[in-house]
Amino acid sequence: MATIVITGANRGIGLELARQYAAAGDTVIRAMRGTDKADAPIGTAMTLDVTSDESVAAFAAALAGRPVDLLINNAGVVGPARQSGTDMDFAGFLGTLDANVLGPLRVTQALLPNLRQAQGAKIAVISSRMGQLARQGFGGASGHVAYRSSKTAVNKVFQCLAADLEAEGIAVAMLHPGWVRTDMGGPGADIDVTTSAEGIRTVLGNLSPARSGRFWAYDGEELDW
Repeated sequence: MATIVITGANRGIGLELARQYAAAGDTVIRAMRGTDKADAPIGTAMTLDVTSDESVAAFAAALAGRPVDLLINNAGVVGPARQSGTDMDFAGFLGTLDANVLGPLRVTQALLPNLRQAQGAKIAVISSRMGQLARQGFGGASGHVAYRSSKTAVNKVFQCLAADLEAEGIAVAMLHPGWVRTDMGGPGADIDVTTSAEGIRTVLGNLSPARSGRFWAYDGEELDW
């Protein structure tokens, strides 16, 4: 069975992914900053703030020497209340980029020694179609500028990461989880966390070096940038 690290696994999609992987018999390490909302113990819960170099270093030190088969960078924020093109909370914008772009990269770089110890390791980052540059659909809408920009940026960062790791056979995927009924997505979203997590697990199960560096929806659709 695989060893899987999931960030932001105290609630929502991260928690549901942890439940499903643990139920399948995998060893799950749940990294979180906020309150654990699991109704029963799931895997191993560890403290992690992806915006803190010190926290990430301590997390990696605690896992030193332990192979990691799959890292899912799920932790993220929606951003400040004011984030339009005409009214921006600039400090909040920077904080969003730190959590949603630099955070996943911090964690991934810190755990590269663990991923390199595993056979056929995989890395995923939870992105969003809201970061698409295409004007149609999600990409052409307004609002949530900080959040949208962070997802555009993290896609590019992890596309570059996929190229950096290609020779090592470590596959990388950017994932749109759907519009999910979570604290972030709200009660009016399209799908529940179970559906989203099941789809993500299927996409990651099919991930290989030949499919690395691409942007996928939870239902298996390959998305444009």
